[in-house]
Amino acid sequence: MQIRKTTLNDLSQVMEIYKYAQARMEDYGNKNQWLPGYPPQKMIEEDINNGLSYVCAEDDKILAVFFFSTEPDPTYTEIDGAWKNEKPYGVIHRIARAEGAKGAGEFCINWCLSQAPSVRIDTHKDNAPMRKLLVKMGFEYCGTIWLANGDERLSFQR
Repeated sequence: MQIRKTTLNDLSQVMEIYKYAQARMEDYGNKNQWLPGYPPQKMIEEDINNGLSYVCAEDDKILAVFFFSTEPDPTYTEIDGAWKNEKPYGVIHRIARAEGAKGAGEFCINWCLSQAPSVRIDTHKDNAPMRKLLVKMGFEYCGTIWLANGDERLSFQR
């Protein structure tokens, strides 16, 4: 497996991965985090054009996709709780894996951890598989943050 920047040529595979992830969230009782059509293709195109979308690939097959940035995230300015520290950090958003790509999410997160001294990530309270993975990987729960639309998310940092 390798991590590389997403290209516009990857867009159809990437959108299929997001569609699969949204369906899996529903299967696990997480019906409200990614509603149908999220993330919209336009958002992913912007991520790609801004150089912030990455894929985990093996040969020509994309196994996972995620957003990663080392710029401060405005969503993380206010928290009901406390971040572990205020040092520079990387942020992961919109991470999803393809069907059958077990281990790809962990591979992506480990890559992000190699790119920044600290990493922050958030997830919906109903996203039990992601919460379990984050704890397994040594992330600590820091508190609740709110998205621009007012939705709550549980935040973690390592």
